[in-house]
Amino acid sequence: MNKSELIEAIAKHADISKAAAGRALDATVNSIKGSLKKGEIVTLVGFGSFFVGKRTARQGRNPRTGAPIKIKAAKVPKFRAGKALKDSVD
Repeated sequence: MNKSELIEAIAKHADISKAAAGRALDATVNSIKGSLKKGEIVTLVGFGSFFVGKRTARQGRNPRTGAPIKIKAAKVPKFRAGKALKDSVD
């Protein structure tokens, strides 16, 4: 499912226009991004949690030349599925 298909599904289930569904989805995503940028955890009960993880600096290899390269430490967004979501997929 891509973004436009998700907007269609939201519009159908919530009985709202596609434009309103698109704005709602964009607002949700932007709110999650903003919270993660502040270092907060976003928990949607029954769905899961979004949080920021830390990836340490490490040594890698250039796949083309095989030369060693340094990979910087980074903060990465992560998602942990909730129990209800896990159960619905099983």
